[in-house]
Formats: sequence, C-alpha cells, structure tokens
Amino acid sequence: MIQVQRKRVDRWASGLGRTFAGVVCSLLLLLGHPLQARAATLTVSDVRLEPCPASDVGSQEGRRGPGGASCFALRGVVENPGRRPVVDTDVFALILDASGEPVLPNRSRVGSIGDVPPGRSAFALRLAVPAGTPGPFRISKARARGFSSPVRTRAAEGEELLPLEQALAPAPLEPLQ
Repeated sequence: MIQVQRKRVDRWASGLGRTFAGVVCSLLLLLGHPLQARAATLTVSDVRLEPCPASDVGSQEGRRGPGGASCFALRGVVENPGRRPVVDTDVFALILDASGEPVLPNRSRVGSIGDVPPGRSAFALRLAVPAGTPGPFRISKARARGFSSPVRTRAAEGEELLPLEQALAPAPLEPLQ
C-alpha cells in the first residue's frame, strides 16, 4: 500500500516539476524577448526625379555610356502625423520610364531616409538609373515606412547620412515651416 502511494506522489511531483519548468521557460522567453517595433506607414508627396547636378560627385560624368548608369535625385516631402519620431524609415516607389516600363525592375524600395521627426520633412535620395532609359519618368505608389523604435544598430550623432547623401542634400530631413 505504501509503495502505491509513493508511486502516486512521485508521479504527481514529476508532473508538477514539468509544469513548473514549462512556466519558468515561458516566462524567460517572454522577458528575454525584446518588444517588437511597430511599423508606421507615412505619407509621401511632391515626389520628383531629377538629374543630379553636374557638380555632384555621384554624377560620374566620365562613366556615362551604354553599360553605365545616370545619377538621379528622388526628392519629396514625407509627413509623420504622430507625436514621436519614426526611425529607420525606408522609401518605396514605382518609377516608370516613358514607355511605362519599370526603371528599377524587381525593386520597390528605393532607399532609406533614416529618422523622420513629427510633421512635414523634405528628403532626397540618390538613385542610379540605367543609362539610356527614356524619360520623362513617372513616379507612383510612393510611400515611406518606418518603426517606433530602432530595428538596426544606431549610428552616432551626425553619422546618419553617408558622405554622398550629405553632398546631395545638406539637411534632407529638416522640418518644413
């Protein structure tokens, strides 16, 4: 009789131990898992694609040819209706040439504009368009998407833009008045 009771207690203790271990593992996973950054879609307007200035280092005048690329600047305004900055923001757009063909096939993400403060902000991105692509260009489905918290390693203050982007737009994300 005592043996039967001991077996029951042992089974109960092992079941309790497994349940306790499961609860502890679940708590560790929940506490150790970082909170997910929520994505925010921003409005993009006044989008235009214009050739880079001849003085721009991205123009590479000597490299234009049948197999090369032409430098273009995609400029526009992005609006963040929220109260907090949106970080790690990417710009998406469909750019079509004069014949209606995509300029950047299989690619809707055209670049990153970093952090967007609340309100309206100007932005500029440099794009390499295949040489000989017939203009004028049409831009549709332009939008920006960012996050409520960083999703990548943060750059130090003043290092957000690469040197070529700094030359293209000295302050691309200053709030508009």
